[in-house]
Amino acid sequence: MSFSPINALSPLDGRYASKLSQLRPLMSEQGYMHRRVQVEVAWFIALSDAKFAEFKPLSPGARTYLLGLVKNFSEADAGAIKDIEKTTNHDVKAVEYWIKSKFEARPELQGASEFVHFACTSEDINNTSHALQLRAGRDLVVLPGLDRIVLKLREMAHVYAEVPMLSRTHGQTASPTTVGKEIANVVVRLQIACARIAAVKILAKMNGAVGNYNAHLSAWPDFDWEAFSKKVVETPEPLGLGLNFQPYSIQIEPHDYMAELFDAVARANTILIDLARDIWGYVSVGYFKQRLKEGEVGSSTMPHKVNPIDFENAEGNLGLANALLRHMSEKLPISRWQRDLSDSTVLRNMGVALGYGALAYASLLTGLNKLELNREALDDDLNASWEVLAEPIQTVMRRYGVHGAYEKLKEVTRGKTVKAEDLHGLIRSLEIPEPEKLRLLAMTPASYIGMAATLAKRV
Repeated sequence: MSFSPINALSPLDGRYASKLSQLRPLMSEQGYMHRRVQVEVAWFIALSDAKFAEFKPLSPGARTYLLGLVKNFSEADAGAIKDIEKTTNHDVKAVEYWIKSKFEARPELQGASEFVHFACTSEDINNTSHALQLRAGRDLVVLPGLDRIVLKLREMAHVYAEVPMLSRTHGQTASPTTVGKEIANVVVRLQIACARIAAVKILAKMNGAVGNYNAHLSAWPDFDWEAFSKKVVETPEPLGLGLNFQPYSIQIEPHDYMAELFDAVARANTILIDLARDIWGYVSVGYFKQRLKEGEVGSSTMPHKVNPIDFENAEGNLGLANALLRHMSEKLPISRWQRDLSDSTVLRNMGVALGYGALAYASLLTGLNKLELNREALDDDLNASWEVLAEPIQTVMRRYGVHGAYEKLKEVTRGKTVKAEDLHGLIRSLEIPEPEKLRLLAMTPASYIGMAATLAKRV
């Protein structure tokens, strides 16, 4: 069977392949190989600049050529490395051999070829490559995807800032709010979540087989290898990696930063699950309509249906993303003794976890862009819920010392269908200042929104 999207095992590479084209070059196996080549080249060039007698500084032409291997890395290059791996049965060694194969007919590089992967353990290359992948995935896909949702929600919060809406606490009618204020709540939560994702420091180590520079010092005992390694890790690209140096490790970087990052992304995803479910509910009760799409079908038998499928897809894919993210955040920081390989196969699923999230962000944004507010449904709910004014009436009664205010309103409203005239009769009987009576009599469920509009506009 030849591979095609229709027979892909993962829907990310099948049904949804076209929606993840931005993430695939970063988090795929090709992306992983690309970063490995980048790390090996950066280390090799840095060694040439270390002023070792045995490795002279590279010529400008050689540097340009090496950096070109990184810049122009292609699918064919990745395929060539996979072919080498069929013999080596070791993916990092295959990268080393591929780089050395590119030195043919270049005497300057051939003469220094043994400094490719010099004193490195495979994990020096892998952990730095994973760090580069995660930084790119976060900065180029995850955060931009979340930012687009924040911008859309903020726009909606402002547009609907003054549109009154009945609240539902415990699923029951409660003090009114505005559509914009409820959306603003999500904006603020997401902004905090995004800031925490962005704040995670992406760490990397290059300190040898068990983190002590053993091999490095065997070659040059008097050289400051820790400072050298730190420089390679932290120097900006393309000559360095532009990451944060991890000075203490076993053979593998501890992955605590990964757990922090995955947990932060999962928290943002959880906020979006909450949003997707709420919007789904608002569509269900008719607060929002969805713009129709020509030719689209909502049911195989019920032609009237317009399903909130974008929000359902988002909810499902966010759940899948979080299941993977949380497993990785719990598993990856654990390694038996100085190294076991149980993290390796898990790390290959980073792109899957981020992919389900990216797919969900796109679905959610599509759904938000389809929404149209149904003022009639909102107004009907408010006009049928005069009992919500029991709260302001009894609060004013308390202000003026009317005994048993809460109990009196409870007797009039609890479990009953309350009409405006029921409340107005009570208000007129109250021993409170006349201006206060008039203010309460003028109040409606739609006008009882506190500072919701102000809060929504301020976000």
